[in-house]
Amino acid sequence: MDAQQTITDEALAGSIASAFEDCFASYDTVLVGGAEEPLYQPSQGGEPAKLMFREDFPASALHEIAHWCNAGAKRRQQEDFGYAYICGPRSSVQQDAFFSAELKTQCLERAFAAALGLEFRPSADNLQADVDAFSAALDAHEVSLRAWLTSVPGQRAQRFLQRLSLLKMSLLQGAVKDSNAPNDQTGAVQ
Repeated sequence: MDAQQTITDEALAGSIASAFEDCFASYDTVLVGGAEEPLYQPSQGGEPAKLMFREDFPASALHEIAHWCNAGAKRRQQEDFGYAYICGPRSSVQQDAFFSAELKTQCLERAFAAALGLEFRPSADNLQADVDAFSAALDAHEVSLRAWLTSVPGQRAQRFLQRLSLLKMSLLQGAVKDSNAPNDQTGAVQ
């Protein structure tokens, strides 16, 4: 995205969080940046559910939103959607299980990144893993993702894809406006 050059990761992550809130206010879930590790905490004691992403990384925000969009109502009642995380390094069997669990999520994250005009890099979450093979699996899963997006379970994700496309247009329009604004001698926009 050309506008990416004019927006910080922190500001872009904030825009993604606002887009999430605009789309999903009725789900009583907030997207929160600044976490050391990503985590989903279901609603408790009248507090909204929290979907936390790493620091202020836009890619982390999109990844966690993809997990949330993939999770059904039962999974959204469980911390981290009920998934057990195995830290790396992993055995080949554990890595295959990780890739299997991440396939749909990272394929959706890639679609989110494309809608926003961001580069996507698949994550093996393990330096010894074969990311190229996983990337090929993501490509092969694309047809299934497109079909899922037209189904009832895929409606939240489809709605967010549309919202990200609007956000991209807004960011690009803002970048064009900023580049056409006259500057004074100090370089400040008037």
